[in-house]
Amino acid sequence: MIQTHNVTKTYSGAEGPVHALDGVDLSIQAGDFVVVHGSSGSGKTTLLQALGGMLRPTSGTVVIQGDDIYALSTVRRGQYRKRHVGFIFQKFFLLPYLTAFDNIRLSMVLRGHRGNHKQTIEDVATRLGMGNRLGHRPSQLSVGEQQRIAVARAIVGEPQLILADEPTGNLDRKNAEVFASFLSEENQRGRTIVLVTHDESLLDLGNRTVQLRSGQISGTA
Repeated sequence: MIQTHNVTKTYSGAEGPVHALDGVDLSIQAGDFVVVHGSSGSGKTTLLQALGGMLRPTSGTVVIQGDDIYALSTVRRGQYRKRHVGFIFQKFFLLPYLTAFDNIRLSMVLRGHRGNHKQTIEDVATRLGMGNRLGHRPSQLSVGEQQRIAVARAIVGEPQLILADEPTGNLDRKNAEVFASFLSEENQRGRTIVLVTHDESLLDLGNRTVQLRSGQISGTA
């Protein structure tokens, strides 16, 4: 499903070039659950953004389902991202003036889904234990509840690929376990998942692990 070839991302630093990614070759099959781990500054988030079409590499290619996504126009790449990729971030980025329901619904509208999405949204929210909280605004929800709404927003349009960036960083252990269990269920439903984390308790969540160090893959399992 995803192939990266010699992906490098270089920034200018005070003492010369800084390689956030340095020659990354990675192959991810449809249905994989890949956990990418490494210390802060190892390149995890940069890799995730490159895989999601959000950050153009300095060199190298990112091919998803046969398309070199950075050879696409900006408009086409944005359309691809909206339709096929669900992002889960450490920060939730919920719109404070919208209810939980409308935050989720907005994702479907932006992905081009037409019609009344009420039942679909309620079904996803119920699976996450949030069926009775859809009328609340983010300020009325706990941190764990906000995360669940952010997850619902990411998956409600049934994207083929879910990219999660340190998603348990702001959660207590109980909510982190709920989140991990839900991601496992989504993977069993056929979603391809790439999760980046420094939390070693999540390493067994996927069927594959990739270790990053100084922008390079230093180990896989």
